[in-house]
Amino acid sequence: MGIEQAKKLKEKIKNINFDIITCSPLNRAKHTAEIVNINNNEIIYDDRIKERSCGDLSGKPLEVTNRVEYWNYNTTIQYGTSENIKLFFERIYNFLDELKIKDYNTVLIVAHSGVSKAFSGYFEGIKNGMFLNRGLKNGEIKEYEL
Repeated sequence: MGIEQAKKLKEKIKNINFDIITCSPLNRAKHTAEIVNINNNEIIYDDRIKERSCGDLSGKPLEVTNRVEYWNYNTTIQYGTSENIKLFFERIYNFLDELKIKDYNTVLIVAHSGVSKAFSGYFEGIKNGMFLNRGLKNGEIKEYEL
């Protein structure tokens, strides 16, 4: 996320009292969490909310995959060593299931577009399995209740 986008996000959430911030340990998410942490909340880094690993597709042009199929929950296609979408969602669901039993009222989660796609599946259902356009964009906020 760009620094300016993070600063705008900080303004949007400045009046929300978070118990904690949970963040992906990837650098871009960590940097965003530091910028938006207006109340100096504890930041907990959790590997389970890292972006979906693209494996040996890393650094390759998007055209090497069918992006719609790559984000199809029901696909049988495996692109190289990329993380299987069902295993990716399972990792995110495990994180959310654990968060349910914690004693928090409000948690800010700083993660990635792919993670937000899995959140969509968790809270809104798998539906037709097509997740390409179900993720949040940089600086977008979505509120869910566990």
